[in-house]
Amino acid sequence: MSTDDEVRELLLVMPRIVGRIKRIPVPEALRSLELAPRHLSLLSMLLLDGPQTVSELAASLGVAPTTVSLIIGDLSRKGVLARREDEADRRRRIVDISPESRPAITAWLARGGQAWREALAPLTAEQRRIVVETMRRYERAVGD
Repeated sequence: MSTDDEVRELLLVMPRIVGRIKRIPVPEALRSLELAPRHLSLLSMLLLDGPQTVSELAASLGVAPTTVSLIIGDLSRKGVLARREDEADRRRRIVDISPESRPAITAWLARGGQAWREALAPLTAEQRRIVVETMRRYERAVGD
């Protein structure tokens, strides 16, 4: 198969993937919150990795801590996130999904993580890394 054949295949599959993702209904409990993609990435990180500090989230998301702080402030005001002191270092705050929001967020976002796990499961660690790097290169190329 040539590169053009594979590009053609990807050009067919990508819009279907995006369309399916867009059709995943936002749970009723979250509809009024006007969540943006930046919120979803942060919430996904908290679902996957559990409670984290602002610095840890910033590193995971590849953005500045001030950006994460703004998102956290927005989601905290909406009751989606809860912040608490770090018992080991009282100067730090630990961020997590609030108990009230967790069931709806889990039901909504966990499906995407599970789909990626299923898609990547048959691959070796090296092949998975290639898939991730390819997606990142594609994102950059589309953004240029």
